[in-house]
Amino acid sequence: MRVTRQSQTHYEKTMNDRVYIFDTTLRDGEQVPGCQLNTEEKVQIAKAQEALGVDVIEAGFPISSPGDFKSVVAISKAVSEPVICGLTRAVEKDIDVAAEALRHARRKRIHTGIGASDCHIRYKFNSTREEVLERGVAAVKYAKKYAEDVEFYAEDAGRADLEYLAKMVEAVIRAGATVINIPDTTGYNLPWVFGQKIKYLMDNVPNIHKAIVSVHCHNDLGLATANAVEGLRNGARQAEVTINGIGERAGNTSLEEVVMILESHAGLNLKTGVDPARLAPTSKLVERLMRMPVQPNKAIVGANAFSHSSGIHQDGFLKHKDNYEIISPETVGVATSKIVLTARSGRHALKHRLENLGYIYSKEELNTLYAKFLDMADRLKQVEDEHLKELTHAFQSA
Repeated sequence: MRVTRQSQTHYEKTMNDRVYIFDTTLRDGEQVPGCQLNTEEKVQIAKAQEALGVDVIEAGFPISSPGDFKSVVAISKAVSEPVICGLTRAVEKDIDVAAEALRHARRKRIHTGIGASDCHIRYKFNSTREEVLERGVAAVKYAKKYAEDVEFYAEDAGRADLEYLAKMVEAVIRAGATVINIPDTTGYNLPWVFGQKIKYLMDNVPNIHKAIVSVHCHNDLGLATANAVEGLRNGARQAEVTINGIGERAGNTSLEEVVMILESHAGLNLKTGVDPARLAPTSKLVERLMRMPVQPNKAIVGANAFSHSSGIHQDGFLKHKDNYEIISPETVGVATSKIVLTARSGRHALKHRLENLGYIYSKEELNTLYAKFLDMADRLKQVEDEHLKELTHAFQSA
């Protein structure tokens, strides 16, 4: 493997750099069937993204519809801190329309690109590597007429030939691209494979130091977050993510997962500008407006992420929360952890919930009450506070 002194220096330098969060909830995330938003809803989410602290908002694909164009214009006017980005194909008309939609943005970026894998080159474009490379370079040069900040996506880079991909990256940086998006478009890569792909580019593209390398991973095999983190570990400094991991097919890399992995593992020496305390509220906003429920066991923001129902887990948690929680719920904007009472719950959990309700019992009384509690739990599946009050009333009346 050829390692240039220039790229090696950049690779070493970026190991302690900040990670930029590129939020594509309003573009890639909105491609989920049934989750389309109107302009007002998109602006509401964009303002929440700004408050969350994301660096780039991909506001839409302006040429795709009048509604998308209108939304990009509205978001450009509504928020001021994040970069506002518009997606295009490597087509001059697309770029013209995106530039028009972004004209009110305080900080704007045009995101253009083309397929990099032989599969896309042959079956999507019916073209050749050389022609596709020329089209990509031409698109970047054309976009630079409208914006200094131009991001280039090498679609399906996850399955592209590495030498050709490196050649494409070098050429578009030379043409003026400021950010290079390396997407695992089909979610095919294994984490170490994707990480090595990023490292290869860092080590073999002579002008890589002139651009930020970005990772855009899909979750078809459930590896989007792992792949994104491996890309960051190997030199990428922008992560393209969505709130709640929503997106085409099985979804995109989850914003909250990447942010909290970097927060939880200080040894990675990677930080974002996101405020973790806003993660849960922003998640709920997107869930509500997009009408797409978050699965209960979803990491960080799922309803069960900080719930404990097993007796062994409850006992350990009540003795010392770090036994079973690596993140405090308050850190991500959740009010508190939950002790969920079921037939699997133990005496410690029952005693804890009863004391919270103001009921104090001796050890012998608690043993008697626990047997009655188990009968109730088997019948109801989950015991709530009102059920416990009924139980204690019946116990005291006996």
